[in-house]
Amino acid sequence: MIWLGAEQINERLDYPSLVAWLDTAHGSDIDAMDDLLLSQSPPDGPTRHFLLRAAWQSRLGVGAKLATVFPANRGLPSVQGLYLLFGAGDGRPLACLDGTALTLWKTAADSALGAKRLARDDARTLLMAGAGAMAPHLIQAHLAVRPSIESVWIWNRTPERAARLAASLAGLRTPVRATDDLEQAVRHADIVSCATMTLSPLIRGEWLRPGTHLDLVGAFTADMREADDTAIRRARIFVDSRETTVAHIGELVIPIRDGVISEADILADHFELSRGIHPGRRSPTEITLFKNGGGGHLDLMTAHFILDRASP
Repeated sequence: MIWLGAEQINERLDYPSLVAWLDTAHGSDIDAMDDLLLSQSPPDGPTRHFLLRAAWQSRLGVGAKLATVFPANRGLPSVQGLYLLFGAGDGRPLACLDGTALTLWKTAADSALGAKRLARDDARTLLMAGAGAMAPHLIQAHLAVRPSIESVWIWNRTPERAARLAASLAGLRTPVRATDDLEQAVRHADIVSCATMTLSPLIRGEWLRPGTHLDLVGAFTADMREADDTAIRRARIFVDSRETTVAHIGELVIPIRDGVISEADILADHFELSRGIHPGRRSPTEITLFKNGGGGHLDLMTAHFILDRASP
């Protein structure tokens, strides 16, 4: 069994090839997947989580990610973990991978694949809401699939973090700036990507102009959501996997429970989009919404791709 750390993973990956691989990998069904989520709410801070996400696909193998989500961490990533990959034919342990790096690449590529199908081809402006570890990966992944983007704006509850992140991305081909006006940034954006852990929606539907693509990444529990009912009601809704999102994440659980939408309003997932069962965006004026649930099948697909690139 080999160990692949963050540096080795980062050296082997790029977004165009990883997005293309995820598109191809969704041509095959996943045989089984399941999650375990444990949560603890300390009296002096935000809720902490332990996630175990496992998936099995006869061609790719079996894998499981063990990850912690500690939002109050200072000096350490809020998400940390390991990924174990086992062989498809004999079940032997093949690799242990840095789970943090794998999660960052997998999650950003997942959203970028959604944008490839759902964002307008002529999208010019990207807004990144949230300035955590996930944000620079999402920005770079969206730029990879939409080279038409000419400007990037970053908003964060703490403006200083947005400014620091913008400065750190000065080397990108596209100017990156911080903003403290979320409403105006949303109103002018062609793609809005959100990676926060908020329980109260940040994105209001009345701010979304026709043609906007909304990429929702942060919510992963049944009480989390980043967009309000109006945004959900106005948008054509897509997910990365029906199985891991519709009944599990507040972004969809809450509006379905409240009658704002029904399960039938979720039009397609990556499996359907990648196989051409659904065409994705149909007009330049519709608002599209993609919920990134980041299930264990995506970890398995990404880990397999990393190991393949690490092989001699």
